[in-house]
Amino acid sequence: MGEDVGARTFSREDRARYREKVRRCLDVFAEMLRESRFDVDRPMTGLEIELNLVDDESMPAMRNADVLAAVADPDFQTELGQFNVEINVAPRRLAGTGTAEFEEQVRASLNAAEAKARTVGAHMVMIGILPTLRPEHLTAATLSANPRYRLLNEQIFAARGEDLRIAINGVERLAVTADTITPEAACTSTQFHLQVSPGQFADYWNSAQAIAGIQVALGANAPLFFGRELWRETRVPLFEQATDTRAEEIKAQGVRPRVWFGERWITTVFDLFEENVRYFPALLPICEPEDPAETLAAGGVPKLAELRLHNGTIYRWNRPVYDVLKGRPHLRVENRVLPAGPTVVDTIANGAFYFGLVRALAESDRPLWSQMSFSAAEENFTSCARYGIDAQVFWPGLGYLPVTELVLRRLLPLAHHGLDRWGVAPEERDRLLGIIEKRCLTGRNGASWQVETLHRLESADHLDRPAALREVVRHYVDLMHSNRPVHEWPLP
Repeated sequence: MGEDVGARTFSREDRARYREKVRRCLDVFAEMLRESRFDVDRPMTGLEIELNLVDDESMPAMRNADVLAAVADPDFQTELGQFNVEINVAPRRLAGTGTAEFEEQVRASLNAAEAKARTVGAHMVMIGILPTLRPEHLTAATLSANPRYRLLNEQIFAARGEDLRIAINGVERLAVTADTITPEAACTSTQFHLQVSPGQFADYWNSAQAIAGIQVALGANAPLFFGRELWRETRVPLFEQATDTRAEEIKAQGVRPRVWFGERWITTVFDLFEENVRYFPALLPICEPEDPAETLAAGGVPKLAELRLHNGTIYRWNRPVYDVLKGRPHLRVENRVLPAGPTVVDTIANGAFYFGLVRALAESDRPLWSQMSFSAAEENFTSCARYGIDAQVFWPGLGYLPVTELVLRRLLPLAHHGLDRWGVAPEERDRLLGIIEKRCLTGRNGASWQVETLHRLESADHLDRPAALREVVRHYVDLMHSNRPVHEWPLP
């Protein structure tokens, strides 16, 4: 979403001025690409994790302001719902023990934050969708206090002109309406950031798109919403529908959604920013005083604030990011496909698999995307969100096969090679990829554990659905804090 914005209304003049400013930013960005003005010397990786807050009864706790005040750590920030917070982990290099350092930092931060959150009656949960969420938890009253969220809510519904309809057909069916974007707050994610050079960006983004479905299948952790068992990664269809600015008639015209897989392989990072400007109207037309062309001509580094804000309101599953750090501009691929959790070590293993595999594919002699249609990658993504670790996927040269077989036969060796290319210590490489291997061999990830646990509690313990969901969360939180990888989690 970019930086905080104050409450305000927008005029027609605001929108016209913003459109012109965004296009000027795009021209300056193109000039920066031509002149190779980007930091490429020491590529960094980063990590963000969105968390849920629950009370002692495993129900959502609308306490993020109190929790953040108690935690008093700038790495923790608000998210859309009052039952959400986010941790931003300092970027680092992967070489050597970088992955272990990520794990150590996240565990230490979460443990310290959890202890302080308990003092205000809340607990932190890393999970894709909190199973105990109910419709009454997702209303305008539960939006976080930051004005940017209310402003975004107003602009999305102004664009739609009608309430949201959320319909998901999975194992069970759900059909509800919402008059705010708060259902989006149910979707808590893990985001991996990978800094790349402009010349390599297309190869890395295309690789990330090609494996997005595989990531979702292995990491699925959101099978339950509003008391229903839906997709194994319900976060995907829910997020797509909860931020949709299109009325039904607009969808029928083929207008693109703001939560978007995309529609083609790219040849340059400029393709993505140019598509954003060409296809999507502004949601938050806020102009900054900087003239980016003047800044660049004077030898400075433009912030491109309008282009960045616009980019932050288009929710690609792999998003391009332009940023400036210590006076130097850089580009990142922001990988947004995975849910939060189940444990810190599972999260870091997911990251190792992603970072290793995406590098191996990006540097391959024969690009994967030259052998595979973009629509096949998108179909894999949808199928893996629906069926999780039990999904069947398409892969060039192999046809359709179980996703676990693909990972074991083909992708783990590639990820192994890619982590070697990053310089990851062999013991770290083997430890983390071993977790992915065991997940495939056992067929257990966060989603399958949640569903099996729910069914066992309902059948063996004769609990009704609400009571069983509370027990699922209680058991989940205990196991999450153990940091045992999810493939080792016992059923209650």
